[in-house]
Amino acid sequence: MHTFTAWLAPIALLLPNAAASERAALTPDGEQASAPAGLDPARQQPFATFFDSYRTPSQGQVRVTQRVTIRITAHRQEAAQNLSAELPRPPLRTRLEEHKMGKCVAIGDIAAVDPGPENRLIFYMRDRTLVSAALDKECSAREFYSGFYVERTGDGKLCVKRDKLQSRAGASCELKRLSRLVAVQG
Repeated sequence: MHTFTAWLAPIALLLPNAAASERAALTPDGEQASAPAGLDPARQQPFATFFDSYRTPSQGQVRVTQRVTIRITAHRQEAAQNLSAELPRPPLRTRLEEHKMGKCVAIGDIAAVDPGPENRLIFYMRDRTLVSAALDKECSAREFYSGFYVERTGDGKLCVKRDKLQSRAGASCELKRLSRLVAVQG
């Protein structure tokens, strides 16, 4: 029964339109109107008026935007052990010092993130280095406990005072400074 209905539905939609075109071909006196030379009113396109009602108005300009959001996950202890398994063990008396670096870091090089001390995020890079990212005063590094989202830029980098980090908890923060963390004995 459903198949039969599916076959008849398009025909049923055309019937009221065909009746309307026949009424339009009649003069006010009820007589058949004469068609212009070479055009038969019955052969005119019955679909034209039906489909015109469903057409959307055309626009002069179309804008396509693409937005890519990258998710950086939180650092897991098992992953840290796997990343540092090949590294030689440093002596017990080491500390991390911040060294200057550029204002940008490649987003694709960030493997994981952890909240750090003094309102900083610690980026675990794919080349097994550590980068400290200082946040604005209004932000709290604790809100990034489960990672963050960042929109991909044209150059594929995360830069100071340009890009905003969106925490998974809802905070939105800018980076104030990036520093490379280096292990120092002493």
